[in-house]
Amino acid sequence: MDEHLMVIDDQYTGAVSPGSAPQRRVLSGGTITKISVGPMDNNSYLIVCSSTGHSLLIDAANEASRLSELIDDHAPTLSLIVTTHQHADHWQALEVIAGGTDSPTAAHSLDAEPLPVVPDLLLNDDDTIDVGDLTLKVIHLRGHTPGSIALALTDSESGTTHLFTGDSLFPGGVGKTPNPTDFNQLLDDVTAKLFGDYGDTTVVYPGHGKDTTLGDERPHLAEWRDRGW
Repeated sequence: MDEHLMVIDDQYTGAVSPGSAPQRRVLSGGTITKISVGPMDNNSYLIVCSSTGHSLLIDAANEASRLSELIDDHAPTLSLIVTTHQHADHWQALEVIAGGTDSPTAAHSLDAEPLPVVPDLLLNDDDTIDVGDLTLKVIHLRGHTPGSIALALTDSESGTTHLFTGDSLFPGGVGKTPNPTDFNQLLDDVTAKLFGDYGDTTVVYPGHGKDTTLGDERPHLAEWRDRGW
């Protein structure tokens, strides 16, 4: 191995922090690498298809130099950059990464306008994204922002779904919303489209902090609705 490559921790726990080594999880047909960047501890995710080398970056959030190093060293072909929603902490490095890699970018149409790069691809609910031999489903979740999305990748062998939720779902609750109407809309969407469609073993990869599973969070749905956040 080239000693100058960015070091990645292959003992995946999902607990990363700014400045720590990225962590990589191996799936049957690819890998997921999680890295924390910037002062708000944003998670960026690099998904790589093992057979083709085609890769997807979810949220070019910050620290363009670190993300560029990760991509240069571990993403043979960056095929697409997806931004999960319009909040600025999730796209601070988008312009630099997109310009440096010539990779197309994508976001939901309702969150596209504030982005520093006009998306090449506008995503809608139930769209699919192919990354080499891997396929991710787009899930529109209203409430945190009008155009927030999650991406679902299901392992073809184990059947486990890996769900990248941006700021719509975290360990302990849904994302922040500006008012009760948006909170109820977000919780309704999360309940129907995530908890309703995917099983308890589904792994949740949020936009900040540690991972969780739908099984760990499912018992608390009524509690979240009662407390209103």
